[in-house]
Amino acid sequence: MTSTSSPLDADLAARLKRSPDGLLPAIAQQYDTGEVLMLGWMDDEALHRTLTTGRCTYWSRSRQEYWVKGETSGHVQHVRSVALDCDADTVLVKVDQVGAACHTGARTCFDADVLIEGGSGSGASAVDQ
Repeated sequence: MTSTSSPLDADLAARLKRSPDGLLPAIAQQYDTGEVLMLGWMDDEALHRTLTTGRCTYWSRSRQEYWVKGETSGHVQHVRSVALDCDADTVLVKVDQVGAACHTGARTCFDADVLIEGGSGSGASAVDQ
């Protein structure tokens, strides 16, 4: 995250409720199927870039730098819409995902470790058992 001020619209920036480190969780969802693809992190600058370029830009907490999804892999996310949740503390980015969304090469980051699926009606989860 840069120390310079972001060109993000001031009214939008004032509404955002960021974590103590200045970040918002950003959920990427396939626009036409509703499939949840991944979760990344955005600061004001990353959100501004996402809104103005049509490509998802995230803040890498491990590398401490911005990254555009697909810039090196070719697995790009073309932005179709961006919305804030009711608390303005999470961003939902509906995208047209080209290729894998997950760094492991999987289509989604949420298919490898399913904790409960279906609706057995028992209310018990894998954690309860």
